[in-house]
Amino acid sequence: MDKVVVFGGSGFLGGHVADMLTDAGYRVIIFDTIKSGYLRDSQEMVIGDILNRDLLREVIKDAKYIYHFAAIADIKEAQDNPVKAVEVNILSTTYILDACREFKVERFIYGSTIYVYSEHGSFYRSTKQASELLIENYQKIYNLNYTILRYGSLYGPRANHFNSINNFIIQAIKERKITRDGNGEELREYIHIKDAAKSSVEILSDEFVNSNIMITGNKSMKISDILAMIKEMFNEKIEVVYTNEVHEEHYNITPYTFKPKIAKKYHLNYYHDLGQGILDQIYSNYEKLIKEGVITEDNFLTRE
Repeated sequence: MDKVVVFGGSGFLGGHVADMLTDAGYRVIIFDTIKSGYLRDSQEMVIGDILNRDLLREVIKDAKYIYHFAAIADIKEAQDNPVKAVEVNILSTTYILDACREFKVERFIYGSTIYVYSEHGSFYRSTKQASELLIENYQKIYNLNYTILRYGSLYGPRANHFNSINNFIIQAIKERKITRDGNGEELREYIHIKDAAKSSVEILSDEFVNSNIMITGNKSMKISDILAMIKEMFNEKIEVVYTNEVHEEHYNITPYTFKPKIAKKYHLNYYHDLGQGILDQIYSNYEKLIKEGVITEDNFLTRE
């Protein structure tokens, strides 16, 4: 059974990819700073510091594939602490790449972002651009094969605290009101996390060696349309407010300004319906918040 290590495997994307890899028959080792809340019996967990080179080497030895999702992925957090962002996002990538070179890992798979095309994204974008260049250097100099995955806007179960759709839903449930910075005209290409995870495993085929792949939704949607959809799912019983405040670190219509190595866009043969995916996430968050005692059962979300 081939060994695969998923760095950042306790996170939103990493956890789903780890599950897909397990389903595909791989021996999966999850490396993160905290134990995964969704760890399967067949998966191994290593809790440690991503900057501990000796531990990284120990974990990477004998692995066939390495997935690297560990990062400061919150744009605001990276902007508030650029030194930490560089350490976690760039230095750790270099450490992992060097261990992959040493132990002759067959392929290094890196979780990047469509923000690498942009002038937006602040230090988060800069760290991802720098890491992509390092990956290409390691391939050219040491013949370490890679696949870079540039993800669009993700949503779905297990979403983290800074995931936009998840925040919209939680606001709606707790406050019956969604407050959105901007004017709602911003465009995003949302992709369900399970579709993104499935794509992230399918790229292990040989055709994606030393390639840059975009994993995004099939169509662009305005934020205002997403919020209108959510409002309708709540039977029009929530309020949507736009502040018209612009955050320069986020893009509005398109991320495409900076032009690194162009990526091919990858689509599954089938994918989750956006509306159904959001509705599932509404029920999931509703039940979770009731269980945690944050809210009490409310008849505006009853399943009639």
